Amino acid sequence: MGNTVTCKINLSTSTGLELESDTSGIVDIQSNGTTKMTVGTTIDVQGNELVLDADADTSIHADTDDEIDFKTGGSDRMKVNGVGQVYIGTTVERNNSFVCIKSDATNQNGMEVRTHANNDAIRFYSGDTTSAGAITLSGSSTTYNTSSDYRLKENVSYTWDATTRLKQLKPCRFNWIADDTDTALDGFLAHEVSTVVPEAITGEKDGVQMQGIDQSKLVPLLVKTIQELEARITALESE
Repeated sequence: MGNTVTCKINLSTSTGLELESDTSGIVDIQSNGTTKMTVGTTIDVQGNELVLDADADTSIHADTDDEIDFKTGGSDRMKVNGVGQVYIGTTVERNNSFVCIKSDATNQNGMEVRTHANNDAIRFYSGDTTSAGAITLSGSSTTYNTSSDYRLKENVSYTWDATTRLKQLKPCRFNWIADDTDTALDGFLAHEVSTVVPEAITGEKDGVQMQGIDQSKLVPLLVKTIQELEARITALESE
């Protein structure tokens, strides 16, 4: 180092461990003559904060409320509070959350692992406060919910042709390539469903990510088709 060394501790006959301190208060921790840690510029303990870079943009801070805050790039990224709740991507505490994960400070999409408030186990968010769905517990059962509140919807219509669209679906039998037993299953090919019920499909055909299907999105089409068929049968029986 450029400054005069004022203190050095060597704990090994082959300099297996050395501590050096200079006049600026910088301490080097060395092993076999190679610096492994510098306290004062690279890693610094400042009160109850561990600074991991020279400009303090990256740090771990423990405050008087028994919280631990993690910072990178000059911004708070994660917090563990005094009761063990964990916040990742945000430091805004929410009631009943064991773990809260947010995508970023502006978009705030994310999820919460909750303390069984309103029977919620996990709640998903689109935006800061808008719930996009939840996994709920009741007794010994688990329910997977997506948002369906009427206050989130508009242009609601009950008069549309489901039968014609349903007939475009192509249920098939298949087995998974990775299944050595070649067990036959019932299902669909995602790209064939995408033109009929696009909201049931994620991804693009032949894209980098494999396509996925949420088969529950087909239920409204099935129910409406049954209603239409029942109405036709009733009409025929009344003739």
